[in-house]
Amino acid sequence: MDHRPDSFRAGLRAGAAIAPAVFVIAVSFGVLARDLGWGGAAPIVASVIVFSGSAQFARAEVLEAGGTALAAIVAAILVNARFAVMGVAVASIFRGGPLRRALEAQTTVDASWALANQGEGRFDRELLMGATLPQYVAWVAGTVVGVFAGNVLTDPEALGLDVVFPAFFLYLLLDELRRGADFVAAALIAAGIALAFIPVSPPGIPIIAACGGALLGLRRRSA
Repeated sequence: MDHRPDSFRAGLRAGAAIAPAVFVIAVSFGVLARDLGWGGAAPIVASVIVFSGSAQFARAEVLEAGGTALAAIVAAILVNARFAVMGVAVASIFRGGPLRRALEAQTTVDASWALANQGEGRFDRELLMGATLPQYVAWVAGTVVGVFAGNVLTDPEALGLDVVFPAFFLYLLLDELRRGADFVAAALIAAGIALAFIPVSPPGIPIIAACGGALLGLRRRSA
């Protein structure tokens, strides 16, 4: 009996439960991007193509602080470095040629990856894709609302949207810290590096240095 449709539907239900939170975070991103002068198209295109809250917020934060475009791009890449490990873990479940496999790999997002993880290196492909679909729709739709409802949301702070993306990064941090002492040590290294760089470096450099230090620390501990 083919259980793939059941897995896909289970993924859709799980993803739909997460979608409202994703939508709120995306609205916050849309408002932030609008306030940074990105215009209407750029934030939406970013959400359609990049589909990564951590990378999009990191880039926006560096630019908001006055950092260069290069610093923003590097920060976004480093923040998303975890997907290299996650991608290797799920690579075997994707099908078809290089293009199809690359497209299917775009469904690898944090919550879906965790939901599809069956333990012992096994992942449910259909559940992964089903869980990502509602989140993707919510992310793009929320960005559109944030961008074009900007004139209505004249005071994002009154709605609490100003705390959404710091809370989002705090969630990512706490999720990583639960993985063990090595990750706690890496987080402390990153925090120390960022604090050291903030008074003496241009905007954006502290984030890049902190991410690089954390990745280097994890690599040495895992060696």
